[in-house]
Amino acid sequence: MSQGTLVKRQFGHRARLALSPAEVLKADAQAHAARTMWNLLHAWWQMMPKDKRTLANADAAIRQARKDLEFLALLPAQAAQAVLKTYVQAWRNCWDGRADAPNYKGRFRSVMSVDIPQGRDLNIKRVHRRWGMVNLPRIGRVKFRWTKDLPVGKRAGTENRITGARLVKDALGWHIAFRVMTQEARPEAHQGPEVGIDVGVSVPLALSDGGSFEHGAWLTEKEQAKLLHLEQRAAQRKQRRKPGERTSRRLRRTYDQIARLRAKAKRRAADWQHQTTTTIARAYGTVVVEALTITNMVKSARGTAEEPGKNVAQKAGLNRSIAAEAWGRTVTMLAYKTARHGGTLVKVPAPGTSRRCSACGCTTPASRESQTVFVCKNPDCGWSGNADHNAARNILHLYRIGLVAIPAAGRAVVRRARCVKPATAR
Repeated sequence: MSQGTLVKRQFGHRARLALSPAEVLKADAQAHAARTMWNLLHAWWQMMPKDKRTLANADAAIRQARKDLEFLALLPAQAAQAVLKTYVQAWRNCWDGRADAPNYKGRFRSVMSVDIPQGRDLNIKRVHRRWGMVNLPRIGRVKFRWTKDLPVGKRAGTENRITGARLVKDALGWHIAFRVMTQEARPEAHQGPEVGIDVGVSVPLALSDGGSFEHGAWLTEKEQAKLLHLEQRAAQRKQRRKPGERTSRRLRRTYDQIARLRAKAKRRAADWQHQTTTTIARAYGTVVVEALTITNMVKSARGTAEEPGKNVAQKAGLNRSIAAEAWGRTVTMLAYKTARHGGTLVKVPAPGTSRRCSACGCTTPASRESQTVFVCKNPDCGWSGNADHNAARNILHLYRIGLVAIPAAGRAVVRRARCVKPATAR
């Protein structure tokens, strides 16, 4: 990286909290109060006339509610103000067409979280090689897992500091997400080679230079057996439940055990994606991927009652496999990591890349004989190889030719997908 120009960089760092049972109850109470505050604010917003929906009036309503309802007083005042800011921003996102309109938050459907807008009150200090201490409003001083060097103490300054945090609870417990603002040297242009990447199910990431990144099962055999046993137990208990009967504590405890195992698998998958995308961003200067519309790829094949679909169970299994690979999250990580290392990420249209021969350019559906084998049916070519690496080479070729007609047999024309800029505008 160049040492000349400094640029601001904002990022988040998530760490696991070590809370006692009493502290967990305090954090849960604050999260439920924050959710209730959101619901009350949403009801007030819908009830008031449009000319009365102002930040001043909403702030006055929040202050009065905290005086009238003792339960809401458990939430710190700054966290209540953060709920108001988040709610107003949600409406702005809706008005700009970036998201749907905000709605009520359910007790079991919404994520439990509490915002800490002021970073100066956290008083973070490292006390051990693996642990740090942080002040949480109305909870106290608690330990968190230290896995990344943070700008605290003598390392903190005006341009390198923690601006705030957020407490988030998932199936594995409470975590704290720090908001960090630092200054870094502007990266120089990456001089590494170009590479095309094809994402798949059997081979998660196949590179155009012949390399690949693969992973095994996210859960061990013992954990998979335990997960299957818990899912079967939950299904049996659910069948015995009468219509309209509330979920028992025993069944809810089983659901919590299932959620913990699935959260553990998700965390391991995200860790593999972080390590893999970092390796790619450091090694290559230009990374080319497909502009996939994943929401269309995972649509159900069930059809309608008049026209039922075919191979519904097989398509459902494929959809689960695609969702488990989280291709969109991989591309998102590549986007900001390549930019941080001075590289670029380019998206090219996806149609035809898996059926086109990377050697001669002939496009024939029958050339892909299986999930991993590609044999060109062109009599003048006959090239054979791995289907995923062949698709990755086609992806890189589309970028190099600038998304124009491929000079090969069949004269196939590559169409530019929506939201994909042409080569001249990159």
